[in-house]
Amino acid sequence: MTPYLASLAGGMLLGLSAALLLVVNGRIVGISGIVGRLLGGQQIAPNIAFVVGLLAGPMLYTTAFGQPPVVTIIASTPLILVSGLLVGVGARMGSGCTSGHGILGIARFSKRSLAATATFLTSGIVAATIMGLLR
Repeated sequence: MTPYLASLAGGMLLGLSAALLLVVNGRIVGISGIVGRLLGGQQIAPNIAFVVGLLAGPMLYTTAFGQPPVVTIIASTPLILVSGLLVGVGARMGSGCTSGHGILGIARFSKRSLAATATFLTSGIVAATIMGLLR
């Protein structure tokens, strides 16, 4: 059970931060929307604060645990770039990303978010299965 405690704590922090942003500011936490507004020059201060906090997370983790979080990426750089581009396009087409739809959308019983999250998960499973077969 111990290997799962960090994931559990991380999930609880994500849920808490999303709920707080909704309750305190009336805004849904969706990374694509926050970054989109920031790049569009809208609501700069709160959006920059969110992005800075997001980027500071690994530094806080390192301070708390004495070492950076372990991240292993085995994909090639071109594959990562194409994947990131496809995720960005998909987030714009789906009117949101996994954080907005998957965390708060489902919690609000949004039909659109339920459909979007089911699509994200299905696409991820199919992509992972295909990539596994190609190795």
